[in-house]
Amino acid sequence: MTTANKSPKPGTVDLKLEVVVIPVSDVDRAKRFYEDLGWRLDADFVRVDGSRAVQLTPPGSPTSIHLGTGSKLPIFLIVSDIEAARAELIARGVEVSEVFHRGPKGNISGPDPDWPSYGALATFNDPDGNQWLLQQITQRLPGRVSAEATTFTSPTDLAAALRRAAAAHGEHEKRTGGHDANWPDWYANYIVREQSGQQLPE
Repeated sequence: MTTANKSPKPGTVDLKLEVVVIPVSDVDRAKRFYEDLGWRLDADFVRVDGSRAVQLTPPGSPTSIHLGTGSKLPIFLIVSDIEAARAELIARGVEVSEVFHRGPKGNISGPDPDWPSYGALATFNDPDGNQWLLQQITQRLPGRVSAEATTFTSPTDLAAALRRAAAAHGEHEKRTGGHDANWPDWYANYIVREQSGQQLPE
């Protein structure tokens, strides 16, 4: 009699494969190539550490690319709670770095105290040396997600958005001085604006 091997339990924390870094020798040439293909330019800016971030998205794709130079390029996993993601990976036997953020002279321990969205990172490697980069995002920058295409891939992600909307709506009701009977519309507007990087309602 044989006994089937027990499979590991599915993860409980969302790890979204949203960005793949591809190696290029000339970032500007590669950027022109992909823009000529009709890919949306999401970002082109210099980070605080001096590195350049160039992100493009193919039409209709939920996953984007970063144009990178160098030999060891990470693969991005987007999380809404980096500490919860670290804890789950560590519980599964993975060696994960401490949370850090980028600074002018390199990585700085801990999340960015002034900008939590995009400002908390951690890394881990697989057995072959491929590096994964966890990046905490709670509010998108403008241009990353179309307001017409906002989606949630899990109940956990939607619940977190609802909690943030509820907290913001509580402040809204304090300012307006009473119960807002149209709170469902306010929640929906807040969540879509937050995910697509638009100015949030007050």
